Amino acid sequence: MHYWVKASASDFSGTIPQPRSGHTAVPIGKSKIVVFGGLHDKKFLNDIAVYDIENKLWFQPECTGNGSDGQVGPSPRAFHVGVAIDCHMFIFGGRSGNRRLGDFCVLDTASSIGNQKIVMYGGWDGKKWLSDLYILDTISLEWTELSVTGSLPSPRCGHTATMVEKRLLVFGGRGGGGPIMSDLWALKGLIEEENETPGWTQLKLPGQAPSPRCGHTVTSGGHYLLLFGGHGTGGWLSRYDIYYNDCIVLDRLSAQWKRLPIGNEPPAARAYHSLTNIGSRYLLFGGFDGKLTYGDIWWLVPEGDPIAKRFIKSPPKDVPGSKGMAAENIQSAFKEGRRENDAITELQRTLGISVSLSGPVLQILDESEDKEFIELGSRLTGERVSSDEQGLINQTIEILRDHWRTATPSSIPLKELGPLLRDYQRLISRHHLASSGSDIQYIDSWLSGKEAYKFYHLKNVSQLRIDDIPKLLAEYKKILPEQNTSGPRERLE
Repeated sequence: MHYWVKASASDFSGTIPQPRSGHTAVPIGKSKIVVFGGLHDKKFLNDIAVYDIENKLWFQPECTGNGSDGQVGPSPRAFHVGVAIDCHMFIFGGRSGNRRLGDFCVLDTASSIGNQKIVMYGGWDGKKWLSDLYILDTISLEWTELSVTGSLPSPRCGHTATMVEKRLLVFGGRGGGGPIMSDLWALKGLIEEENETPGWTQLKLPGQAPSPRCGHTVTSGGHYLLLFGGHGTGGWLSRYDIYYNDCIVLDRLSAQWKRLPIGNEPPAARAYHSLTNIGSRYLLFGGFDGKLTYGDIWWLVPEGDPIAKRFIKSPPKDVPGSKGMAAENIQSAFKEGRRENDAITELQRTLGISVSLSGPVLQILDESEDKEFIELGSRLTGERVSSDEQGLINQTIEILRDHWRTATPSSIPLKELGPLLRDYQRLISRHHLASSGSDIQYIDSWLSGKEAYKFYHLKNVSQLRIDDIPKLLAEYKKILPEQNTSGPRERLE
């Protein structure tokens, strides 16, 4: 079992890098991680931030040298390639505004380079997707194009290319014409001493393979490769974006895909982030989810790690158990003074949901506190709604619910699924709280079987599958209040 733990102030000293996506974070030896470049608020970056692992210190080094435009180091960029060999970091290409870059820079941090090489496959040059293969000799700094015959992966960008012993593994990416892929390829013939003819082989491995995606990370850790996050698409008639926060392992020993068991809620879904291995830990930084650029830092650690103990802990003395914890969250959401813990616990028990302090608690927001819900309704009405206009808020809520009342699954874009799921959970919880205090038998008959409302326990929309959307919408329509002009009702029939 692994746990996600958000980094605390005690984990680091120094200046933490600003939020960004499309950056690189590469380990230099076993003591440092170097972060370079990226994109933040439409601004391309070229700063360097170093994390000293032993001293738990972030700092910005003073660098010397010349870049392609006469400045010290590479020009600002994102979506570039960053590779570490010994104590050197190699930077190639990337994008800056509408320009695609093809320059090459080396950051020398200490000792000399061994006889090693860098392999680069595919990409996007601003006009077309690429499937070419180049090798850089890090001693002569000369590029050589490698000719490969036989079956070839389709041209792509946004993929990962990971060296595993003698093979290069390529997964996913976005191809010509826009499709996002989930194929896995292995390239042999890169090691001169092996005298192998270069050739690609498509690998179709058993297990729970990742969905199609680009902008993900694949990080080596012992006998397995860990895939996290990425950007995909969904929909039938109209396509919409999906961002992932799942952890999938490619086990090199059993040669199959596996889901990494996670004991708590993962970080927000994202792509174009970095995930770096530090011993048995992984360090997640940055990323983008279509709206937000992240600057948060997370640890992914095994159960026995000291950092995991921050999450796995006993409840405070003044909280008798998970029932009290659930009540505290519901009280803050609805701002009511009465005790609601029995009702929430009974609802979760009826739905077959496990209630435990070792896992996250579902938080139910009131409509007025659900900013994304209100903003979506405002776009439908064409009027900007402020928090002190309760009458207009009620009207906006009704219009949005009427919109979903007549919607079909194929007509709902991804941006509406989050607000829809939260309103579905809100209506179930509110009905239960309004009813349970006086008529438990009525509640049991209304929630007759946990299969009827199986989406209540989902923590976020990323846990929905494509084929769940028609079922979610159908259940939502069943629990909607009757149409009225006086605002949302507390009671559902």
